[in-house]
Amino acid sequence: MSAVSPARLAEIYGNGDDPWGFRHSPYEQAKFRKTCRALPRRRYRSALEIGCGNGELARRVSRRCARYAGVDAVETALAAARRAVPRGRFYRMHLPAPLPRGEHDLILLSEILYFLDRPGLDALARQIDRRWPRADILCVTWLGPSGNAIEGAPALRRFAQTGRRRFRPVPGSTRYRIDLARGRP
Repeated sequence: MSAVSPARLAEIYGNGDDPWGFRHSPYEQAKFRKTCRALPRRRYRSALEIGCGNGELARRVSRRCARYAGVDAVETALAAARRAVPRGRFYRMHLPAPLPRGEHDLILLSEILYFLDRPGLDALARQIDRRWPRADILCVTWLGPSGNAIEGAPALRRFAQTGRRRFRPVPGSTRYRIDLARGRP
């Protein structure tokens, strides 16, 4: 279900908890700002970030949420995320396992979809639709080569087509895209 093995994910974090330079890269910092601006509500009751990595996006988004929960497959990433958002709840799991319980009104999928294979994308889309039909879903997708079985744009397309929501693109960069699906009232 995941196109990337747990061993490969651990290898990515083998030299530290910030393999993509989230903390200091001007590109990443600008992307995080744009992601936060794309959120349609000023406040959320509860956010669930799937693939939270080291918590750099979580640190920004959690300020707008009464509760925050993050999921990742790598303990090194989760330890950093716990330091970034001490009041958050974090879960180690390999997708597409059943996601943690909670009444989330925001689901974040930032640069995670292309780590899944087609059955994993389908399972994740169905689980989110079934469990959180009223939640806003925000997807951030890298458009460059990932080296994974499914690249960013096709992974996003598959996820969106499997789910029951209509995503709309948020104007952005040529290197990534942000797509939003509003929750059902």
